[in-house]
Amino acid sequence: MESQWDALSALGAITAAWLLLRGTWGVARAVYVYLLPQVRRGNAWLRAQGAWAVVTGATSGIGKAYAHELARRGLDIVLISRSLNKLEQEAREIERLHGRSTRIIQADFTGGLEIYSAIEAGLRGLEIGVLVNNVGMVYGGGRGAFRKLLDLEDVGQSISDIINCNAMSVAQMVRIVLPQMVSRGKGVIINMSSQSGSMSSPLFALYSATKAFVRNFSEAVCAEYILHGVTIQTLSPVMVSTNMMHNAQIGLLVKDANEFAREALDTLGLSSHVSGCLWHSVQSFLLPFVLPQWLRHSRWMVNFLSARSKSKRFLFMKPQGT
Repeated sequence: MESQWDALSALGAITAAWLLLRGTWGVARAVYVYLLPQVRRGNAWLRAQGAWAVVTGATSGIGKAYAHELARRGLDIVLISRSLNKLEQEAREIERLHGRSTRIIQADFTGGLEIYSAIEAGLRGLEIGVLVNNVGMVYGGGRGAFRKLLDLEDVGQSISDIINCNAMSVAQMVRIVLPQMVSRGKGVIINMSSQSGSMSSPLFALYSATKAFVRNFSEAVCAEYILHGVTIQTLSPVMVSTNMMHNAQIGLLVKDANEFAREALDTLGLSSHVSGCLWHSVQSFLLPFVLPQWLRHSRWMVNFLSARSKSKRFLFMKPQGT
């Protein structure tokens, strides 16, 4: 009996030491990535990657914020989105506010392979230093509007649209831009995932699955090409006030898109996977404890969210940035 207690005590000590080490590492990493301005790469480093930045879903939300912040830091901007009027308006704003050159490419990322030949032609001849794969879409009407897979309007088309917009767009845009970055030995690719991509989410199944693809794809390609001088960063934010979030009120849990883009860009070169800002990093750490998988997957939680969503008007969201 005494030997069993000794073994349990040793196991408890090892577990406590591991948790302490993990917590210390997490705090140290957060301080390094988010709180030490002297380790950040300057604007000169960013401009040295190439003259142009390409942003998908660039006319609203996080994409718009990235386009303006990259222009403010001295890059010319290629804006890609679906609405020609919004593209032209945003291009004029960037030229007026930041004095940078712009180009626009109209594209609907819910389309298949056929849309990428025009994008490739529009980017030909440009020295692309930064690619921001931001465009994305979600089903449901925002907060509280979750849906079971078969409850989607036009299920087959919805599945195709979400996968094309959230997952295929990332792989295809990387395929188009990466070769020139490899040949020059420099470049930055930023792929927008989500905190929901780190966990399966009933009633949000397609969105969380596509964001898991973005994270896994980005981390693998990062490992493949880091020795070629290409920086690939995955972003997994929690909640940012955008059209996708029905422009939720900015507060303790919701981040302003412009502030988020500014803080996230400061983490480039310091970590290949970030939440984007310190507060989102804290939320990402706490969420598995607040909403563990057994609770998210419980019949009680699924029924509760499903019942709540049925009391709200269902909307199929257009791609972010359109």
